[in-house]
Amino acid sequence: MAPKLPSSGDKANKAAKAVAKGTFSNVTKKVRTNTTFRRPKTLSLARKPAYPRKSVTSLPRLDAHKIIVAPLNTESAMKKIEENNTLVFIVDIKSNKRQIKEAIKTLYDVQAININTLIRPDGTKKAYIRLSPDVDALDVANTIGYV
Repeated sequence: MAPKLPSSGDKANKAAKAVAKGTFSNVTKKVRTNTTFRRPKTLSLARKPAYPRKSVTSLPRLDAHKIIVAPLNTESAMKKIEENNTLVFIVDIKSNKRQIKEAIKTLYDVQAININTLIRPDGTKKAYIRLSPDVDALDVANTIGYV
């Protein structure tokens, strides 16, 4: 027996029924088992700015020459150079020990073992920079030119 072809009247009846009743009649509600609703994570695209917000990028505020202000050559500083292999500098108040260490390395090509800092009563920062044993602090002080 040949399959029965739907007539045009059957198609029209189905379409009318779909319009009247709607095609999504068997939609079930999701059963919520928890009291908190967690928003689903959706696609978050990376920003694609049409133009840069700053026309010129700013240079770093503290470079090596700004961090190291001046060497200190008091009697106690000279004693530190001779006995403890330590250089004494006045440094920028906003600089930290890591920045001071990098500045010493770039300016004078010496390796600092440790750095102690203090803020003096006049508001400046003083740094005691202990050099590695293979470098003599007196030689570095001579190259800087304050001995």
